[in-house]
Amino acid sequence: MGWRVAGTLHTELPLDALEQALHQRSLGDTPQLVHHSDRGAQYVSIRYTERLADAGIEPSVGSVGDSYDNALAETINGLYKAELIRHRGPWRNLDAVEFATLEWVHWYNHHRIMEAIGNRPPAEVEAAYYRQLNEQAEAA
Repeated sequence: MGWRVAGTLHTELPLDALEQALHQRSLGDTPQLVHHSDRGAQYVSIRYTERLADAGIEPSVGSVGDSYDNALAETINGLYKAELIRHRGPWRNLDAVEFATLEWVHWYNHHRIMEAIGNRPPAEVEAAYYRQLNEQAEAA
């Protein structure tokens, strides 16, 4: 997952977050990536969609006005806002939000236990998934 904090939603913001996510993915073999987002202008811009295509990432955007159409992205954004932004605000500045976001993303991925995935954190489940894919590929 990539993320960035800024006071605007220009294309550079999600592009920076995408580059961060791509860098993290380059550390391992992770085929078949899907990018979940809403239909915000920054996510459907030419530069952004070209970068997704260059990286071999399949875009998944929700329907206009339908938060259920892209429930995964909406759920994570809602949890982030409820558990961090609203809970710990008001914020002094963007640097404080950025540092708190860094901590929250790490906690969410590596420590948050989720019932829907066997009471394990997402990073553990993801690692097991890619390990299984690699084992299947080696066996074939």
